[in-house]
Amino acid sequence: MLVNGDMALAHNVVVLDFETTGLSPDNGDRAIEIGAVKIVNGEMVDTFQSLMNPGKKVNTFIEQYTGISNAMLRDAPSCQIVMNQFADFIGDFSLVAHNASFDKKFLDAELDYCQRNYKGQFACSLLLSRRISLDAPNHKLGTLVAYHQLPTEGLFHRALADANMTAHLWLYQLALIQQKAPHVELTFDVINRLSRIPKAKINQYLTTL
Repeated sequence: MLVNGDMALAHNVVVLDFETTGLSPDNGDRAIEIGAVKIVNGEMVDTFQSLMNPGKKVNTFIEQYTGISNAMLRDAPSCQIVMNQFADFIGDFSLVAHNASFDKKFLDAELDYCQRNYKGQFACSLLLSRRISLDAPNHKLGTLVAYHQLPTEGLFHRALADANMTAHLWLYQLALIQQKAPHVELTFDVINRLSRIPKAKINQYLTTL
């Protein structure tokens, strides 16, 4: 059982991914699927996945990009129902996503619709990768999964599959940082500071922790 202090640690998180009707809730776009993996003490212990009916049709590009059709969404529960359930799933956990600015915008918007919120912090595995995986060809999720030889279901652009791969990436990143700073307790604050400092100062930062 986790206590309050444990929730500050980077290996106790919910990793999430949205599939959406477009690029921004500011343009009226909505979520159509959410997938999430709960990590406790560095172990993947639970998952959450659901399609959700956005109340509008999905265009052909999104259908082809995600494999989620209007027929699949027709009988899906509403965004409000799913996001209320997901808010309960999050609880007090902090959150991780790949390209987190995208997922955070949709999470905030969808939770606003149902008047829910979350307490935890948000971290981005893409920003972290740019600091600690400098030799990677690029920092797209699929590239990093292949580059680091991480487990994959062979699916991309479906929410739970992407969340699962991001969870494996996150745990790999924490292990990589811990190798370089074995005596440091990896809190969310440490990771988020690491994600923002200049690349040239990474090693210096780790040695001063």
